Amino acid sequence: MTVLAAFAMMPMPRVCAQAAVTPQKVIIDTDIGDDIDDAFALALALKSPELQILQVNADYGDTPLRARLLERFLVASGRGNIPVATGVQTVGKGVFTQARYAEREPSGAVPARDAVTSTLALIRRYPGQITLIAIGPYVNVGTMIDRDPATFAKLKRVIVMGGSINVGYASGGVTAYGKLPGPQPEWNVENDVAGARKLLASGTPIYMMPLDATQLKLDEVKREELFRHDSALTDQLVLLYHQWGQLTPTLYDPMTIAFAIDPGLCPVTPMRIRVDDQGNTRSEAGTPNVNVCLHSDPEKFFDFFMPRLLDE
Repeated sequence: MTVLAAFAMMPMPRVCAQAAVTPQKVIIDTDIGDDIDDAFALALALKSPELQILQVNADYGDTPLRARLLERFLVASGRGNIPVATGVQTVGKGVFTQARYAEREPSGAVPARDAVTSTLALIRRYPGQITLIAIGPYVNVGTMIDRDPATFAKLKRVIVMGGSINVGYASGGVTAYGKLPGPQPEWNVENDVAGARKLLASGTPIYMMPLDATQLKLDEVKREELFRHDSALTDQLVLLYHQWGQLTPTLYDPMTIAFAIDPGLCPVTPMRIRVDDQGNTRSEAGTPNVNVCLHSDPEKFFDFFMPRLLDE
């Protein structure tokens, strides 16, 4: 047998079936510090190698204090390399339950970085590549659109937690026969109707995770498993959870992060959505302007969520 023939009969080295996936470039816009779900969403993003977090923006209300919270959270979690930007400051209607955590971070610790200016600059640097994940009212988003709509339109997509299509807040109780309440104004939309309308008219691909698909309860068993894990990241969640001061978190915002990585966790339907003056998100006839997730499987979501936060 010739050397060439012998070589041909040798088993070929096994080639990896799946090439390394380039992480998605994302910017997260968050009103972290009031409810606790923003912190869990950020934690999920930090534990997801599929995402390259270019920046985290503080949005709505006391944005300088939110930026301090973000800076402390990221540094303490070992991700202080991620830039924090301060968004447009407004009069917020919520209660900043985690203010004490934020105040422990010195006011001068957050580098001066304007969220609107820096986000637009990043979009220009990476046109068509960035996913903006918006999990607060649309103050920063609306300001970006006002300032430079052409650049905003160069986003790859926007994923938002917002809206209520067929289902309202479960905390409002159930109606007869155990059905959830009907649609009602959702917090993020209700607190910036103008910004939500600007986003829907922007022409940018939008993926909406409304109340219908995001009322995911982090029950006592799951909480205990996370909180006794004792990693740098989960320790920060423990501190913020106790300052939040309630019992069972509803993980509305983490679904946006999960969807960015695995869209199968919240399948979407193209719809035309209009925001009325009260902040209701009304479905109407016409050309779709948003892709809406109307249902999710909580078991599948937590099978995705829990191992990531416990992987350390």
